[in-house]
Amino acid sequence: MTVALLPELPALMVEEQVKAALLEDLGRAGDITTLATIGPDMTATATMSVREAGVVAGLELARTAFRLVEPSIRFEALVADGDRVAPGTTIARISGRARGVLSGERVALNFLMHLSGIASYTAKFADEIAHTAAKVCCTRKTIPGLRALEKYAVRLGGGSNHRYGLDDAVLIKDNHIAVSGGVAGAIRAARAYCGHLVKVEVEVEGLAQMREALTAAPDVILLDNMGPELLREAVAVNAGHWGLSAAAYADDPRRTRLEASGNVKIETIRAIAETGVDYISTSKITMAAPTLDIGLDISV
Repeated sequence: MTVALLPELPALMVEEQVKAALLEDLGRAGDITTLATIGPDMTATATMSVREAGVVAGLELARTAFRLVEPSIRFEALVADGDRVAPGTTIARISGRARGVLSGERVALNFLMHLSGIASYTAKFADEIAHTAAKVCCTRKTIPGLRALEKYAVRLGGGSNHRYGLDDAVLIKDNHIAVSGGVAGAIRAARAYCGHLVKVEVEVEGLAQMREALTAAPDVILLDNMGPELLREAVAVNAGHWGLSAAAYADDPRRTRLEASGNVKIETIRAIAETGVDYISTSKITMAAPTLDIGLDISV
């Protein structure tokens, strides 16, 4: 399955990320093993294959790694980012000067394995809740410097992105509330400071705080560490506040959206989604995702 209509990563971002990784790997003297053992005119052909089922992500980063090391290398992608692949699937062929193939191999694989791992793990969460209207979202818990890439992988896996950083959306958490003096006041202060184009979300720890938050009409309420029973009550409170029937609730554009967070695992996400919340955020899809096993085999 190919995921359609996903935005590509900006070429400049890809190049800068890959260049930094290559400089880290090549260091001060280059790939001395390859330089010592492989002649400059030797050529090689290689295939990249996945060794387990998953979702592919990061092909353009892999392509760029080989190109920056040796511009004449040919990289042929046989699948697309977002494709679900079976074990043994060949996803790319690489051919050209052997030095470039060998020196670019690890950086290319590191990006592919890491991002494909996130996409694959996200897909498992998304599949668990596909029968509901809820979306699984990532958080700001990402590897420093790789956030945009990891959020791209989340989208490829069928997940949804939360805010990218501290500067693109308001998320009023418990410590903000403690210092500012109250839920509703913090929401109104955020609205006054940021203006109408910035979304405002507030974290609440119980139904009393939620009811207070609703009086200030935030865009989203984050329900922190609530079990399925309490989440269902929260959905009912939200519907009651807006005077909505169960049938009208899901599609009404006026109502506040609800996000569940805390203790979200692959084993718990289905029950959470079935309560009627709109979003489920978890750091697991970025911070706990195993890499997807991808290998590169060379023939001369």
